[in-house]
Amino acid sequence: MFKLEKSVAIDRNNDVQWAQGKVAVQGIAMSVYSFYVDGLLIDTGSSSLAQEFQSFFNEVDIQQVALTHAHEDHSGNAIWIQQQKEVPIYIHGEAVDECASDSNLPLYRKVLWGERPGFSAKPLGATLQTNRATWDVIATPGHTTDHVSFYNRATGEMFTGDLYVQTKTKVVLDEENIVHTLASLKHLLNYDFETIYCCHAGCLIDGRTKIIEKIDYLEELEGDILKLHKQGFGVEEISKSIFPREYPITKVSGEQWSSNHIITAFIQHFSKESLR
Repeated sequence: MFKLEKSVAIDRNNDVQWAQGKVAVQGIAMSVYSFYVDGLLIDTGSSSLAQEFQSFFNEVDIQQVALTHAHEDHSGNAIWIQQQKEVPIYIHGEAVDECASDSNLPLYRKVLWGERPGFSAKPLGATLQTNRATWDVIATPGHTTDHVSFYNRATGEMFTGDLYVQTKTKVVLDEENIVHTLASLKHLLNYDFETIYCCHAGCLIDGRTKIIEKIDYLEELEGDILKLHKQGFGVEEISKSIFPREYPITKVSGEQWSSNHIITAFIQHFSKESLR
């Protein structure tokens, strides 16, 4: 049996409050955040941390929920909120049907994050309205095709879901397209913000700088990958050269998380551009 270690911490920055849930199993540890501001809950955390997050949900006045995407660590507690709070839950229109059914997850994700029961969601529009602010709903595909970020026009705060996570990305999920992630990061710079709220890294006061650093890292990484590709090296060879370390999540996930997905995406993009 897998032993899951869990904890939760509550904190805030200005008017933004959050619960940070932590899970650890077999050497893999991660945090996931649920943010609350002005009646709006952004992402619900995972059902594996249901009791921990529910204590937070009962402390704040949730009037509506907005999800950055449908993954179980962001929407796992949506059904509880819907049943207990009876408030609307919004997500990218592409994910509405997916959310209506229970998730079908590989074992490692069930152990780490728990199941994601089906719930009823409404499609997001171009903006959200809270008590004191208008929010831009920004399409930021990459991690998933339905991924969005939320920008509070009144405060200039940016909620980025899984767009940032960390500066030096080493592995990505098989459904992620790192080329699209890079484009979304660049698109975010069109907005006037400094602080970002990341669902795995938390509150980053120097968020704009972090986004720029990640863009620089990915562009340099793309250059290194394409240089080796032009020299005739294959994906596995490039991966061993650029990412020599073996990451536990790659083995545990059966390579659903892998450095190879980064390399493949950049090479495929280069090939398509070359044909134009």
